[in-house]
Amino acid sequence: MGASRQLLRSVIIGAPGSGKRTLALRIIRHFQLKKFSSGDVLRDNMLRDTEIGHLTQAETLDRVYQVHLVMNLNVPFEVIRQRLTARWIHPASGRGYNLEFNPPKAVDVDDVTGEPLIQRVDDKPETLIKRMKVYEDQTKPVLEYYEKKGVLETFSGTETNQIWSCMHAFLQTKVPQRHQKTQLPHEEKSL
Repeated sequence: MGASRQLLRSVIIGAPGSGKRTLALRIIRHFQLKKFSSGDVLRDNMLRDTEIGHLTQAETLDRVYQVHLVMNLNVPFEVIRQRLTARWIHPASGRGYNLEFNPPKAVDVDDVTGEPLIQRVDDKPETLIKRMKVYEDQTKPVLEYYEKKGVLETFSGTETNQIWSCMHAFLQTKVPQRHQKTQLPHEEKSL
């Protein structure tokens, strides 16, 4: 990186099904940022029983990477419930479908292989309420930590496109945009 450019370390926080992956892909496409999954790094350190694997995520991440911006996705529980209970995957490839806005061509069957689709255990209605409670309990102190540091920005909405327009406008004040690339058909299908 040139001397005139600064590195912006940002984090997207949101409940399961809030649109983190979709928004991260849009940020990568529109801005000169690269994706880095802190969750993957921390889970790896937990498995290897390192010091980082035993500290709280926010403090560890901030100490190691000095986070400049935290983007919190505030999506109502009912919207998340609808998204996740409609989400089905092809286990061998990881291809995802959503019965509401990206359904398979044939019911319960992968478009490419014709093999059966499954619903993740975490996405089943009976598991979702517990999962959301754990998320809220674990995330509240993280959000408070970043709010005290003055790096928290919350984006609220019921559709990913709605949140994206606010996030995009905000990020334009923080980082330069890449030249527009051709839109990939699967990237703009999300809610």
